[in-house]
Amino acid sequence: MNYLWAFVTGGIICVMGQILIDLTKLTPARILVGFVVSGVILSALGLWQPVVDFAGAGATVPIIGFGHTLAQGMKEAVAKNGIVGIFTGGFTACAGGVAASLIFGFIASVFARPNSQS
Repeated sequence: MNYLWAFVTGGIICVMGQILIDLTKLTPARILVGFVVSGVILSALGLWQPVVDFAGAGATVPIIGFGHTLAQGMKEAVAKNGIVGIFTGGFTACAGGVAASLIFGFIASVFARPNSQS
């Protein structure tokens, strides 16, 4: 059942993004920023953690989960290091995911054969 709820929750988040693309004039970049900011706000209000507990990766893998991770990292760093944690916590919490995406993106670029767009 955990896999099903993760799939459904992640799917709902993707559907919300697709609806925003189809029904508004927002660019995908603005929608992504909106999702990250939403993740931070929902996490700060304590509303996203119950969704994470329920859906697991379905709530942490989409871009809203990135905002949640940033907020949780800052919260922990502020508790540990004081006001400096506002500036360091998000970077520390997301360093592994960002590094992995860069490494896997590089590996994919080595094996991909790009075609001309024209």
